[in-house]
Amino acid sequence: MLVEQTLEKLNAMKLYGMAHYLRTWTERTADKEVGPTDLVGLLVDAEWVHRENKKLTSRLRTARLRQTACLEDIDYGLARGLTKAQVLELSTSRWVAQAQNVLVTGPTGVGKSFLACALGQRACRDGYGVVYRRASRLFDELAQARADGTYPHLLRRLAKAQVLILDDFGLEPLGASERKELLEVLEDRYGSGATVVTSQLDTKDWHAVIGDATVADAILDRLVHNAHRLKLTGDSVRDPERNLTRSKKGRSEPRPASLTLRLFHMAGTGVPLRPEWVFHFAGIRSKMLRIDSSHALSPLDLKYC
Repeated sequence: MLVEQTLEKLNAMKLYGMAHYLRTWTERTADKEVGPTDLVGLLVDAEWVHRENKKLTSRLRTARLRQTACLEDIDYGLARGLTKAQVLELSTSRWVAQAQNVLVTGPTGVGKSFLACALGQRACRDGYGVVYRRASRLFDELAQARADGTYPHLLRRLAKAQVLILDDFGLEPLGASERKELLEVLEDRYGSGATVVTSQLDTKDWHAVIGDATVADAILDRLVHNAHRLKLTGDSVRDPERNLTRSKKGRSEPRPASLTLRLFHMAGTGVPLRPEWVFHFAGIRSKMLRIDSSHALSPLDLKYC
């Protein structure tokens, strides 16, 4: 069997996952008894994992999430008014498929941005496109786009995003142009995309921030009525004595060495693959692998779940 020629052809066809796995398989001795049908299945699995990882890397890079956050890291022992049932419901990403909104309100430091980024990261893992913007920077971006003639293009890009995260809304009153631009963005997205908004103000106080009563009614009508509302309470988790992912005993619970292993640091995102998302395809397809620090994995061995 001319393995090198086969590898060259696989790489030429851009089947890099198959090529990597075939080279690895030929260097192993324990797996040589795998039949041809199983081997083809393993090669296809490896290529699929490779392509899924590339697409996920691209989605996370495009999202530009503010924090490296995931729903699995949330500790429900802190009294923040956040229940596991609420998070489990949102973790299915049905709210994205149904173009529903998520409104996260609460005082500063209670983890609103962390939760929004965790929801965005989960949506990326489930195959949805996400765009994250702080409210002030989004308005600056819209103003700049209007000045340089790219405003229609930016509106189309925001409307196309399956999830738009608008962080820190309501820190200052909106001007007339900002009210109009926000209404246009939400109107384009209504019924076709999900929007996540975080704010220190309760939704009943948003009218005062938006300013114009008529425009405020139109904006809230597109945000509130089909929204999941999460109202967080408690002290700031930025306090050194507290942490959003702190254990119930009140102290940071260090991860064992097997969990701190950075398996695959995705280019440009700073987001490592987490062990609970990992499948390994060496030998038995879709078999969960117990990760330890002595096991070296390549990016093609891994898959987000």
